[in-house]
Amino acid sequence: MSDNSVDPSGNTEAFRAFTHNAPQEPAAPSKTPLIIGAVAVAVVLLALIVWLVA
Repeated sequence: MSDNSVDPSGNTEAFRAFTHNAPQEPAAPSKTPLIIGAVAVAVVLLALIVWLVA
């Protein structure tokens, strides 16, 4: 039974190719919607407080 996968530590060239072609981590999701939502909630709460006091 033959093994079709190549061991990247088998030789230097394969190892260097393996390390240079390693999959990148996915980018972190943007926090912009979270910030916009927090600002919107703060504005609504401030307007509610002003309406209740007036």
